[in-house]
Amino acid sequence: MTTVPEITRRRVLQALGVGAAGSLAGCATLSDDGPATPTEPSVDDPQSPDIDRIAADPTEVPDPIDRSSPATVEVELETRELVAEIEPDVTYTAMTFDGRIPGPLIRVRRGDTVDLTITSHEDNLMPHNIDLHAVRGPGGGAAASMVAPGETERFRFKATYPGAFIYHCAVPDLDYHISSGMFGLILVEPQDGLPAVDHEFYFGQHELYTTGNAGQAGHHDFDMDAMADENPTYVLANGEKYAITEDGYGPVSVDVGDTARVFFVNGGPNLTSSFHPIGSVWDAVRPQGAIGAQPQQNVQTTPVMPGSSAITTLQFSVPGPVKLVDHALSRVARKGFSAVIEADGEPRLDIFDPDPA
Repeated sequence: MTTVPEITRRRVLQALGVGAAGSLAGCATLSDDGPATPTEPSVDDPQSPDIDRIAADPTEVPDPIDRSSPATVEVELETRELVAEIEPDVTYTAMTFDGRIPGPLIRVRRGDTVDLTITSHEDNLMPHNIDLHAVRGPGGGAAASMVAPGETERFRFKATYPGAFIYHCAVPDLDYHISSGMFGLILVEPQDGLPAVDHEFYFGQHELYTTGNAGQAGHHDFDMDAMADENPTYVLANGEKYAITEDGYGPVSVDVGDTARVFFVNGGPNLTSSFHPIGSVWDAVRPQGAIGAQPQQNVQTTPVMPGSSAITTLQFSVPGPVKLVDHALSRVARKGFSAVIEADGEPRLDIFDPDPA
């Protein structure tokens, strides 16, 4: 098992050079009798979190753009490495844009010029950058935005095509950084905008590979071998186990009769999501965040590949919870992926009658 138990300044210098970042410590040891017998996963004592909440608030979505001409949009992002709780008594050193998972939803209009500044917090120990799939340019801006701790870089790009596009860190060992939380979404609205809805929500999925078992109290390090085997400890919605549910920070709320648009990004780095609303269907889906063709209608489950997104809409005809899940359901039951939208209002027995007697 190859782990990343600690970030060091040496790893920073190596990561800024050519090739992969740093050598990785192994947990197996040799004895006169040959390789050691594997033992149960061990973790360190839990660390004090640097932040109360790493999970992004799904309601923090910028307002739709109401202008009819291009503009220069200034975007500032800060990369932060923060000890956070995945679930109670389980901590991990996350990597983030602006201290949240997923990073902020950036909203611009086709034809806009984006003036992007990225700063690495001085307490960071590793280099970071940003690759935006909305950029026509080398590496999506990755080389132009490489920042060491305490540094700031800036570049510009024109949003030439509409859609919802992932952005993510793209340094050496980029899969480690993305798995640790460094991804988000940039929405490039078409020039005539998107259809009106009552609510817009923003969710992100990623898998996390750690040295401990799910739920094992303590501070978990990153497990490179588990990532190579694509065997995650957790699969998370917004960076924490069951964060946007009654067991976390609570579901988000709508009223019966409302419509909602869900912007969904899958950071991966490896697993395809089978994104499904339990208790409904997606009334409309724009696969891979593509805007241009007509959306698909009445879709039960839509695949969202790692490094991609979906724009989905649904209506809330009856009261009760609509649970957003990855329909690879062991990821819900065993690895932590679920979010809830709660619809409040009067029953509609003509649509759903739970007790006809």
